[in-house]
Amino acid sequence: MITQETILERVMMLIVRLAPPGTPINPNTDLAQDLGMESIKVMDMLMELEDEFDISIHLNILMDVRTPAQLAHAILDLMEHADGTV
Repeated sequence: MITQETILERVMMLIVRLAPPGTPINPNTDLAQDLGMESIKVMDMLMELEDEFDISIHLNILMDVRTPAQLAHAILDLMEHADGTV
């Protein structure tokens, strides 16, 4: 089974690609405030994560997710559900 650490690594690699060049990113970086991720980038990120992990991520998840670490935890929770959706 995939671990939260592995998920976090993949999430971080994706965020590095989407963030402005040279922006410091760590597991506790605020995606909106620190990275200024616009809605279109967030949607791109969610679609790539859905493909990467074969899950469906509802937009309401963004209400509770602010950091890469929180996103990795949410993805792990989604993957633990039998049908991959919440």
